[in-house]
Amino acid sequence: MNVELSQLNNDSLRAEPTPGDFRLVRGEGEKPTRLPLVLSNPNSIEAESIRALRTRFVAQHVQEGRRSIAVCTPAEDTGCTFVATNLAAAISQIGLSTVLVDANLRAPSVSDAFGIRSARGGLSEYLADPAKEIDDIIIENVLPDLAIIPAGTVPTNPQELLSGGRFPHLVDRLLREFDLTIFDTTPTNSCTDAQRVANVAGYSLIVGRKHKTFFNDIRTLSQLLGADRSVVVGTVLNDF
Repeated sequence: MNVELSQLNNDSLRAEPTPGDFRLVRGEGEKPTRLPLVLSNPNSIEAESIRALRTRFVAQHVQEGRRSIAVCTPAEDTGCTFVATNLAAAISQIGLSTVLVDANLRAPSVSDAFGIRSARGGLSEYLADPAKEIDDIIIENVLPDLAIIPAGTVPTNPQELLSGGRFPHLVDRLLREFDLTIFDTTPTNSCTDAQRVANVAGYSLIVGRKHKTFFNDIRTLSQLLGADRSVVVGTVLNDF
């Protein structure tokens, strides 16, 4: 599954406020919200490329009964979060219940992609606090058939949190309740967080960027993921 995404042009959008303790609206002085391309520019050639990725992914992964995927990259600035957010949004558009988990506990950006501001914490709070319930951190109906678990507060010990027993417990429940669980992860050249996430998820998708990512880095990452018993289902060559 190799899909090349062409030059992207994401325009910042303001979304209408939503009920509850999170919102999808940008306030004064906040970082501009860049919604997934399949929402902000659905008729573009680039959005069609994402839908092509969705078609192949559903046919080659979801229909085989594989219900989780860790989106991984060897380095920063490859568009890993872009692929994770757009793939999640696109899959939810065809009626598959999807949950997107921001498992990048070092530099999270999924919340920024959707403009979500939650007062309930996120993945880091759940992993650190045995009293925290999954229902406390999951944000339902961000889109029809799309839920999101934000990263929460950036912790001082992300590797230890992900390596604990609460993370597999979280994944087990998400696999029971959703058709597909997608994890955004930290670049692997800086830490081993993504390898842990991919190991628990069982499957991984590697993202590289044209003219930026080295082939040997992709190959090395594929070998590392395989050694951690995560099946690499494909690669995405990003250019934006």
